[in-house]
Amino acid sequence: MTELTGAAAAANQPQGAISGSDRTASGRRRHIVLTSHPRRSGQKGSPIHWGHSDPVKRGPIVATVADPSHRNAIGTHSGSYAVYRALAVASGVLHPEHRPDLTHTAPAVALGPHPSWGEGEKIVSLDPFGALVGEVFQPWLAQGVDIRPTIAITRAHIQMPELMAAVRQGRLREDGEIVKPGGDLVVTKAAIEPVWYLPGVAQRLQVREDDLRYALFEQTGGMFPELVTRPDLKVFLPPIGGITVYLVGNLAAMTDPDLPLAVRVHDECNGSDVFGSDICTCRPYLVHGLEECIQTAQQGGAGIIVYFRKEGRALGEVTKFLVYNARKRQEGGDRADAYFARTECVAGVQDVRFQELMPDVLHWLGITRIDRFVSMSDMKYNAIVRSGIEIVHRIPIPEDLIPADAQVEIEAKKAAGYYTDRGPLSPDGLAQVKGRALAE
Repeated sequence: MTELTGAAAAANQPQGAISGSDRTASGRRRHIVLTSHPRRSGQKGSPIHWGHSDPVKRGPIVATVADPSHRNAIGTHSGSYAVYRALAVASGVLHPEHRPDLTHTAPAVALGPHPSWGEGEKIVSLDPFGALVGEVFQPWLAQGVDIRPTIAITRAHIQMPELMAAVRQGRLREDGEIVKPGGDLVVTKAAIEPVWYLPGVAQRLQVREDDLRYALFEQTGGMFPELVTRPDLKVFLPPIGGITVYLVGNLAAMTDPDLPLAVRVHDECNGSDVFGSDICTCRPYLVHGLEECIQTAQQGGAGIIVYFRKEGRALGEVTKFLVYNARKRQEGGDRADAYFARTECVAGVQDVRFQELMPDVLHWLGITRIDRFVSMSDMKYNAIVRSGIEIVHRIPIPEDLIPADAQVEIEAKKAAGYYTDRGPLSPDGLAQVKGRALAE
């Protein structure tokens, strides 16, 4: 790790680089810390023994920038929101050395530890001890190490008009504990930031760790040079969206195979989930998943919604909308038999969600069996089963919940391998399924 201060930093800048004053507007001395290489004295951050069941022996994840000498991970906290933190620092509204006051921020509900937390290959994309920083890493905190939680767990009530309608229609009942009078749903919810153990991620994707590091470095425009210069740093906090988990009912049912458990794993779709767009089945399936979770919870079990920030199959919303335009304007209109082809023409690939990493959150919850898996996705099902979790029943979306314009999506997915209890359409039948025109 090399520090350049003031004039020395300017002298070492490449030609064309922007040079600034050696002091900030607040008068603090400005210095640049190049984290590409360790100091001559070696890495000062505590080593991480990933997969150890004892958090003290595993060690904390330290990715804050307040004291670079303590860092033992690549990247920083808050995922993609770290850029907003940088804007706040640059504009002077946030002190760059601020440390959060974690008083009263401990989990509202205890989740874990579970045996899977000590099985290194089970969890490689999140820190299972991420919610317990204030409890298990006190020796480091007492020494001034800036360790920050990567998981927060709280309790809440949520309201959705579809759930209230389900109560009025008699599909759900107000039991006073899970569903309150008026239709409020009582949940425990957890927010999770991604924490990647690079050797484990590489193994999960069946690639070499060096190739993974190089691709991450190159495809982020060289944002994290430590990926290729610091093989001693094995943990990476990537600048991507995280996960939110909603838990309903008896939480003991998550780890008790004798109690029923319903699970929906849902990937973000802002257009449908929030605004009700009818070109896909996302919000209807999400709501149906919640109904299944509530009904299972009211039978003495538990229900879980796992919500990943992977907009547009992790290709992004701009790509998604470009694909929408291409689908609607292609010869013959928006057809189920060309559904995936248009995505691949625009993005070069059909899907980059990499469901191989998805089951980690289920292992973090201690799940070994799912009685009702509310998903038709073959990729999600295969990833979960391969990870060692049993799935008993798969629950497709009811036909009457599929919007008319979403028939293109659902029939194309069935033909591509999605679970269906009715079978996919023939090629000729698939070609006849068409969506609304762009101008309608």
